[in-house]
Amino acid sequence: MTAQDIPSAGLGRFLTLVDVAEVLNISASQAYALVRTGELPAIKVGGNGRWRVERELLERYIEDKYEENRRRGLWHQAEYASVSELSAL
Repeated sequence: MTAQDIPSAGLGRFLTLVDVAEVLNISASQAYALVRTGELPAIKVGGNGRWRVERELLERYIEDKYEENRRRGLWHQAEYASVSELSAL
């Protein structure tokens, strides 16, 4: 995913939680939960302290999730390998 793939890419460096939710196809409350738990880094800006997510960090988050899922798949494949298969190597 590139910055051009993210909605409102021409608006600047930071995305609102609504933008993040749209990109990830989740609800705004789920996007807020990702930020609140620290899973997705964000900053508060402005007088009202509105959350903003840097576009580059969102892209990295998505890439990290792909890698996490790839590793999980490899781990599950290894769980199903039999000991006899491994000893033959």
